[in-house]
Amino acid sequence: MGRGVRVRRREVLLGAASALALADTAAGARRIAAKGDWAAYGGTNAAAKYSPLSQIDASNAGRLKIAWEWDSPDGPILKANPALAPGEFQATPIMADGVLYTSTALCQVAAIDPTTGKTLWVHDPGTWKRGKYTSKGMQHRGVAYWRDGEDARVLIGTGDNRLIALDARTGKPIPDFGKDGEVDLGVVGLQRPLLRDPVDLFASTSPPTICRDVIVMGQYIHDRQVAAEMPPGDVRGFDVRTGALKWTFHTVPMEGEFGWETWEDGSAARNGNANIWAPMAADDELGLVYLPGSCPTNNFYGGARPGDNLFGNALICLDVKTGKRRWHYQFVHHDIWDFDLPCAPNLVDIQVGGRRIKAVAQVTKHGFTFVFDRVTGRPVWPIEERPVAPSTLKGEKLSPTQPFPSKPPPFEPQGMTEDMLIDWTPELRAEALKIMGEFNVGPLFTPFTETLTIQRPAWVGGANWGGAAVDPETGVLYVPSTSSIGALALAADGKRIGTGETEEIAGSARAVTGPRGLPLVKPPYGRITAIDLNRGEILWMKPNGPGASETPAFKGLNTGWVGSMGRTGPLLTKTLLFLGEGPHDVNTRRVLRAWDKATGAVVAELPLPGATLGPPMTYLANGKQYVVCGMGFRRTPHKLVALALPDGA
Repeated sequence: MGRGVRVRRREVLLGAASALALADTAAGARRIAAKGDWAAYGGTNAAAKYSPLSQIDASNAGRLKIAWEWDSPDGPILKANPALAPGEFQATPIMADGVLYTSTALCQVAAIDPTTGKTLWVHDPGTWKRGKYTSKGMQHRGVAYWRDGEDARVLIGTGDNRLIALDARTGKPIPDFGKDGEVDLGVVGLQRPLLRDPVDLFASTSPPTICRDVIVMGQYIHDRQVAAEMPPGDVRGFDVRTGALKWTFHTVPMEGEFGWETWEDGSAARNGNANIWAPMAADDELGLVYLPGSCPTNNFYGGARPGDNLFGNALICLDVKTGKRRWHYQFVHHDIWDFDLPCAPNLVDIQVGGRRIKAVAQVTKHGFTFVFDRVTGRPVWPIEERPVAPSTLKGEKLSPTQPFPSKPPPFEPQGMTEDMLIDWTPELRAEALKIMGEFNVGPLFTPFTETLTIQRPAWVGGANWGGAAVDPETGVLYVPSTSSIGALALAADGKRIGTGETEEIAGSARAVTGPRGLPLVKPPYGRITAIDLNRGEILWMKPNGPGASETPAFKGLNTGWVGSMGRTGPLLTKTLLFLGEGPHDVNTRRVLRAWDKATGAVVAELPLPGATLGPPMTYLANGKQYVVCGMGFRRTPHKLVALALPDGA
């Protein structure tokens, strides 16, 4: 493809009149909080993960106690079916019109009394009977809620590809939605039929996004090529009342569509993925929905898909009524590093140089925060296309440049250099240098070779599915992230070394460790970064917990907190940031911490019965503020735990 046909930059299709339709997200958050609701996965469609509730603050957060625990109805099913493979309990419940609603790892839906944790109803769609539906086991992130007068509905996209609408009062399917309350997502509106049974290939794991009575659905698709032809990541809009298909947006363009030419040699017709597996965001007043795009097939080798590969790794803004693209921006051209966009972008109004901007901020796995005018798609600060190294692998034609935002600074170290190595003693540094010498290393976007090549952040690092939170009152973004380091090697033709199969994460890829049981690089290994989006500057950065500093390998090094590698998500309130510790760290503490969001100081550490996973949420019920965390990994008990102040506190 000629570089004069670059369509990687934003494409602005909005008229001047549309730019005048400005929503006030701070006021919207205040209206939601007046009821004490948490009506969408991220609090509201702005995905801010913010509530201005202030009953719990720095003066009393340390007195929070467990108010109730709710056990997932998956438990009896798992006990009776020991072959089932649950993954993580990743759901964040929603609170709407006085009731909590959640999904479970097995795609059951439950309604819960918000003051007692008592189950009001459960709907079991039987998804678990199909068996494992993602490569990571059975897991799900949540449900959506919609109401028009007395018609109130809870909606879920299931792991076996059904969009189901339930009566919010009874949990029974809405009979005039689709067919008996269901729409077949494995068939309706797809540009190509699925060529194999979709189990473990194609599923819905994130909550639907509902904007202006349109349900917007993305899906999980297996990252590696497990079928002769992988499905493209079609995004579809459905009527919330009838379930009728309104539109389909092709993230892998069809011939004649915008972006087709970015898949050279007609390779779009033979490739798939570029799906939207993460939660989305939407501006209800503008009628725009924002889609965080994943990488195309295969996630580590692109020899079969030459070109930039739109709309892979792009933030895509669509008109929610028509599904037409308003603008897009591609963050990684021709991705081979698995730098898919892992979370919903955050919508927030900011002030830059005295000018009010309706902004959208997208954090990434490679440690960047890209900020745009969410109406026009124009970058708030310049984004530079910088030269990067070419690949030496047969058939792999990488983009000669990649985008680097001028502001804000990266929230994670990028690439690998000697000054990143641990140096607590001369002996440790010498050993670290020797280990580093065994790998191919370089800056961000260093291509993989036949020698194990270090990638930092690795495919599980940087920001991930827990996402970031933003304060609509101040414009400050809070980003939890992990500094993972991985290494991967490919054969000269892009196949996995020694097998002849296409490369995957589980192939010749591995984590990178340092000397004597220590990490190879300096801490922190998990962090929280506060970024002022009005100025594009980092306000503070703190390790997110003690992490491995309490293990024997660190004895005598006096390192202080080094940060936890467990991934989890944030919750913001009027004055506090809440963050737990995920289950993947060898030294995970079962705690929820409250941080002063202005300074990053820990004001409370609250014991929990398990490690947290999905972002916590908060709501008001009967005059009391609750904070709810989800927990449970594989066959450890999956549950929700609610914290509140004791009566009279």
